[in-house]
Parts: sequence; C-alpha cells; structure tokens
Amino acid sequence: MSTNIPSDLYYTEDDEWLRVEGDEAIIGITDHAQDSLSDIVFLELPSAGDSFDMGDSFGVVESVKAAADLMLPIAGEVIAVNEELLDEPEAINNDPYGSWMVKIKISDPSQIEKLMDAAAYTAYSEERE
Repeated sequence: MSTNIPSDLYYTEDDEWLRVEGDEAIIGITDHAQDSLSDIVFLELPSAGDSFDMGDSFGVVESVKAAADLMLPIAGEVIAVNEELLDEPEAINNDPYGSWMVKIKISDPSQIEKLMDAAAYTAYSEERE
C-alpha cells in the first residue's frame, strides 16, 4: 500500500483522521480516502457552533467520481471550519493531512479509545485491498 498514514493521528473505518490537541481535535480525510475519491471538486462543511455525536455526518465531499458523507470520529462542537478548503477543495488531494476540515471541542475524550491508531488503520487498509 502506497498511502501515507501518519503515526500521530487516530483513524476511523470511514477514512477520517483526528489529531488531538488538548481538549480539541482537528479532523480531515485520509490519504486513502482522497485517493479513492480521485479529484475532489466540492466540499460542504458545518458552521462553527454546530454539535455532532460520534459517527454523525458533518458534511459532504464530492469528487469527479463520487460523493461521500464526512463522519465525525468523536462527539464535539465545531469551533472552527477551514474556509480556505471550501474555495480550494482540491488541496485535499495534494495534502490530505495538512488540509484539515473542522476543529472541534471534544465532548467525550473516552471516545478516542474507540478509534484506530496508525498500526491498526494500516492493517485495516491492507485488508480492504
């Protein structure tokens, strides 16, 4: 597998990544997800102040091939949205781990334990090939 899987992130089976920063988390989609979607052309994201439960859809990513719901890895309140990404969604294809989508205030830190670390996500990704 040629996709990039940084070791400092957490991952979901829906191919979102999460970076914990204190009581906040930054969320985006993985290299595998952007590669599968191909050329990303549109992004729909929530507004700051919106709250979601773990596994809720918080937006949509569309490519020339498909559209996919974005699922929140853990519960939280959106405190920032990457507005630049709305204007340049193709940036996700170039740098999926630098192209964060939303920043949340974590509601339940124990939910992080339900996510995969890099080793588990690598194994999960290889099983799907």
